[in-house]
Amino acid sequence: MVETGKSTSRQKSEPLPLSDRPPNQILVTGAGGRVGQLVLRALAGAPDAPRIVTLSRSPGADVVWSPVTAPCPPVPTCDAVLALWGVTSGDDAALASNSALARQARRAAIAAGASRVIHLSSAAVYGGGLDLRESDPARPVSAYGRAKLAMEHTIAALPRREGLSHCCLRLANVLGADSLTPALASGAPVTLDRFADGHGPLRSYISPAALARVLLALTRLPASRLPPLLNVASAPPLRMETLVHAAGCQLAWRPAADDALAAVTLDGSALSALLPALPPDSDVMALAGSES
Repeated sequence: MVETGKSTSRQKSEPLPLSDRPPNQILVTGAGGRVGQLVLRALAGAPDAPRIVTLSRSPGADVVWSPVTAPCPPVPTCDAVLALWGVTSGDDAALASNSALARQARRAAIAAGASRVIHLSSAAVYGGGLDLRESDPARPVSAYGRAKLAMEHTIAALPRREGLSHCCLRLANVLGADSLTPALASGAPVTLDRFADGHGPLRSYISPAALARVLLALTRLPASRLPPLLNVASAPPLRMETLVHAAGCQLAWRPAADDALAAVTLDGSALSALLPALPPDSDVMALAGSES
């Protein structure tokens, strides 16, 4: 199920998959966040991107709104809303804001006259495992994963509105925006858990450019084809030590705790079936090729 928004950015990349009609404007919430900034940068060079309307708490956005404390302001007419905002850390009360933000995304979509809202959930809802499918049980082990699962339940329970769909993306780690990124940028040695196989955590990843292509393609599908849940990840999964080596950082190992998750990888067959024209993620493939 999805709702709409606005856009003004483009990126230099492979052609996007075609669908029934291109959106004219897309509203992007959370434009000032890490994922939002990376996606907007990727969209900036897309050859056939629609106009982007940005929404953020920070000054400089097209629409400035603090959604937790203020009612929805007037927003331009948009075809789709990309709800890229979210809370990734903090106590349970802070993380519960993810559900509140989902409700606010719906309000923004209604105000914009959008046909869909695309929400960012997380692979964290699954807990651990290999090749996890949308139909697999969600067994989150982290507070963040539990909050994102609660958000999915909130979205599923939203009042139905004719002409408005919602789609929750169970998103892989985004290169440049995951929990490892600050450590890689610090220049200090990076500490990773080491598991019984001698390796660090194995995770599904996606590059910002590939994520931008997925998001745009989803705004072009007929809203009736959007699934309520969709894994979004690039193949193949990556070991976190690969990213450490690629960044030129020193690696320090520690024994993995008993409850640490050795692997969280997503099955992308539903995404491939829905968007068969998506090109491979060259950034993830290049990193995979560097693995020894």
